[in-house]
Amino acid sequence: MNIDELRQKYVKEIEKELSVSPEELQEAVTTKNYEQFRKELLPRRASWYEKLCKSVGNIISFAPTEKARKKLDDAITTSHLEVTPEQVFTTAYLIPFLLLVLSVLGFALLPLLFGNPMSLFLLSVSMLISLLVIIPLQKYPQYLATSWRLKASNQMVLCVFYFATYMRHSSNMERAIEFAADHLDPPLSLDMKKILWDVENQKYDTVNEALDTYLLSWKQYSEEFVDAVHLLQSSLFEGTESRRLDLLDKALDVILEGTYEKMLHYAQNLKNPMTTLHMLGVILPILGLVILPLAVSFLENVFWWHLALLYNIILPIVVFFMGKSILASRPSGYGDSDISKKKALKKYAGPRVFGVTFSPLIIACIVGGILLFIGALPLMMNSSGFQDVCWDFNNPEFTCEVGDEDCLRTYCVLEYREVVSSTGVARTIGPFGFVASILSVFVPLALGIGFGLYYRMKTKNVLKIRQKTKKVEKEFSSALFQLGNRLGDGLPAEVAIPRVAEIMKESTSGKFFSLVTMNMQKMGMGLRRAVFDKKTGAILFFPSKIIDSAMKVLVESVQKGPEVAAQSMNNVARYIKEIHRVNERLKDLLADIISSMKQQISFLAPVISGVVVGITSMITFILGKLQEQSSAFSQGVEGAEGISNLLSLGAGMPSYWFQIVVGVYVVQIVFILTMLASSVENGEDRLGMRYALGKNLIRSTITYTLIALGVLLVFQLVAGQIIARTL
Repeated sequence: MNIDELRQKYVKEIEKELSVSPEELQEAVTTKNYEQFRKELLPRRASWYEKLCKSVGNIISFAPTEKARKKLDDAITTSHLEVTPEQVFTTAYLIPFLLLVLSVLGFALLPLLFGNPMSLFLLSVSMLISLLVIIPLQKYPQYLATSWRLKASNQMVLCVFYFATYMRHSSNMERAIEFAADHLDPPLSLDMKKILWDVENQKYDTVNEALDTYLLSWKQYSEEFVDAVHLLQSSLFEGTESRRLDLLDKALDVILEGTYEKMLHYAQNLKNPMTTLHMLGVILPILGLVILPLAVSFLENVFWWHLALLYNIILPIVVFFMGKSILASRPSGYGDSDISKKKALKKYAGPRVFGVTFSPLIIACIVGGILLFIGALPLMMNSSGFQDVCWDFNNPEFTCEVGDEDCLRTYCVLEYREVVSSTGVARTIGPFGFVASILSVFVPLALGIGFGLYYRMKTKNVLKIRQKTKKVEKEFSSALFQLGNRLGDGLPAEVAIPRVAEIMKESTSGKFFSLVTMNMQKMGMGLRRAVFDKKTGAILFFPSKIIDSAMKVLVESVQKGPEVAAQSMNNVARYIKEIHRVNERLKDLLADIISSMKQQISFLAPVISGVVVGITSMITFILGKLQEQSSAFSQGVEGAEGISNLLSLGAGMPSYWFQIVVGVYVVQIVFILTMLASSVENGEDRLGMRYALGKNLIRSTITYTLIALGVLLVFQLVAGQIIARTL
């Protein structure tokens, strides 16, 4: 019986027992398992985009050009999206077309049908936004791919470290990839598992073939990673042990030196883009705020929400995508993992009082809601029929009601003004009042303090644990050298670990080994359980990928004898020390850029914005008082009618709304710049980013609030004296 006949025989037996062909069985299992595995690790933002593309792509289909198809194919493959280039291309043009139709319908046809004037501003802006939506929808797979590469590249040093660490004692590439996949965070862990998945499902015959195909996608973006992995592959074919180990060491040196060199060029080229971002996103918009309210004062049909649309929607989106383009060229680094997702640390994600963890979201909503209520008091007072109260500057004890001609009404609580347009339509706008302007600062304060408290409380306790863990990582190389020396003396790990714990008992690393010792001696656990037990394992109190991987190497290597374990520990210690050294050099390279960005976040943007609010409030106050007196001023004065008409063209922008627009923009720009600074400094470190957001939002918002209040008070008092003496 030949091979084909033997194969047919067993295929028939399998079909008879399972009532399904092996191909169908394999396809069913593959689809189910991979989909489950993919959904667990793929970002949520990808799922809604997939659903949108599939829904729109089923209606009609547009074919992209060959050049666009190739770019989309690469981006879709990199980001693991389950869509086609045709679906992406169709979505990118059909959705904007529908938005364009809705814009014309909502801002042009419907107002005309109901006899209302058409808003050309809103129509033009909505049509412009509808057309601009084409770009992000079409490039969203590339954005996801760039974000994916940024996250993955930040884990490449650790990936090569895990490869080399495992292959030190076991020259097996498949097991090394599995070891790296277990210790890396998504998305690179997803890539490693995908390599094994493709081999198990016979897409590729060998692991090296699957790995070579995967490395082609990184050839353009991280050549040092490709070279390092090729060196690791070459070590499998070396005949001598010393040569094999040299190649493993060389692989880690290549990724570390390549990372340092690319980060050096990145830091050198980062200054100009960051200066451009600072000028276009912070300085020019804030300085432009001085001019815009003056233009509003002399133009009809221009309101505060036009300014809000520009500054609180369009500008933040532009600054955000400018920042993302800067991050797209960031090379690989050595990032920190987000340990807040670990189940054992969930209880620390919030303030703890008497052992009880309170929800940061509830506390932030309560505090933010109270501040927002205070900020909205002028609107609620006006809607409830509150009778406005005003003060005469020349007679501080004299209060008067609205309409009292004998009262100068220098300052008012609300001060709503009635304005008649050139078409004879009267409308009431406001509040312009001094008290309302003061209360308006509580609106941006509510946003900044609310979000800041949420992020700070959610990450503060967890970050303390990670900082303690990083301290252990810093000391861990010395502890591993100590452990390697004891194992090299021929002592078993169960004896060597207690001795290292005794020697280093004053250090944080000593506490880790003391926990392992206690589990082994008092609870009768073996080495593996003493470290990795789900309830009392020492690793639970030190959630570090580096420590976790080093101890797994120890557990596996001790099975091959103390000498192999000693060699493994010494090499792991050297690797950790080298990674830490390069990471510190990278931080030095970026120190100037990061310092400049932090200065913008904490000082420049809030202070400049606060001063602009005060100046603009004073200008609006003076123009408003001049408008009130313009008719009286023109009577009996020859040639003054033109000045009166000029002053009465527009009512100006209410100080209340202007301050809210500026304050919200400050919160938004601090949010975006903090995310950008954290990503430039640490790569994709969500825990560090959230903690920085909490700290910067609270600090910058309070700074802006104090500056705005101080400048408002001073400039309003100065403006009041000017008006009192002039009129």
